[in-house]
Amino acid sequence: MPTLPIAIVDTHHHLWRLDEGHYPWLQDRYDANAFFLGDYAMLQRDFDTEDYLAHWRQVPGVTLAATVHVEAERDRAESLAETAWLHKAHQRAGFPNAVVAHADFLSPTLADDLRAQLAYQLVRGVRSKPRTAASIAAMDALRGQPGTLQDPRWRAGLQALAEHDLVYDLRVPYWHLEEAAEAIAEVPDLTVVVEHTGLPWDRSSEGLAHWRRGLAALSSLPRVFLKLSEFGLPHASWQRDSNIAVMREALALFGAEGCMFASNLPVSGLRAPLPEIVATVAVALEGLPETTARAVWHDNALRVYRITSGVTA
Repeated sequence: MPTLPIAIVDTHHHLWRLDEGHYPWLQDRYDANAFFLGDYAMLQRDFDTEDYLAHWRQVPGVTLAATVHVEAERDRAESLAETAWLHKAHQRAGFPNAVVAHADFLSPTLADDLRAQLAYQLVRGVRSKPRTAASIAAMDALRGQPGTLQDPRWRAGLQALAEHDLVYDLRVPYWHLEEAAEAIAEVPDLTVVVEHTGLPWDRSSEGLAHWRRGLAALSSLPRVFLKLSEFGLPHASWQRDSNIAVMREALALFGAEGCMFASNLPVSGLRAPLPEIVATVAVALEGLPETTARAVWHDNALRVYRITSGVTA
């Protein structure tokens, strides 16, 4: 059993109550073939603070120090309502301790939307997913289209985040990482956190080479960080050894000072239980000095997401 950290900051998880908001992907359009991990029927139920904590109780000896909630694809007309609900959850349960909200970069009211989000004290960032290709083969036809990473309105959205000192959470398939680096390089004052280790879904030598090029481009930028999270593969079971190898490559590119842990609960539960996820990350970090490993598990997250209070539940 690898040595586990004493304290962890979880930089990526979701919460929802289906009677408190409208989540189209959970309530209206169930399509197992459209979800990157396939059948997600088990997610079509409430996942509130107590459900989340129940997973962490399965990891003995570890203290959950703080959490970052990332928008959960709630109806886009309810983005601000989601933030308000999360602040009520914080008052009730002591977390989340930072919020990555949703804002539409293509909306003519983006400036007002960002100001409204910033009225809530836990908001630290925004996730707004660009339009992406379903495969590498489809990329050329999509490039430059409205809503893509090349859309001037999209790039203006990144600039707006920088002006408001908001972190941008980037979530794209690995074949779009190099394009993302191109867009982010134009906004040098923007802090970016790449989600889910850049989603290295193709573990062939060719697929990993493509993923590696994208991560290298992003890691060369001074204010880009990486979440070590969501190693689940489409159409494949959990692969501990492969996941460890991927993490170690990511750590070599970004350095421990550029990486942070995230659970991606409850979605990650489609492939592995939380104790296995934490143990796999711990193996990947074996051999690092204690202070260096602590940076990945805990310290980097506090700094990047400007977390000032921890879980009190």
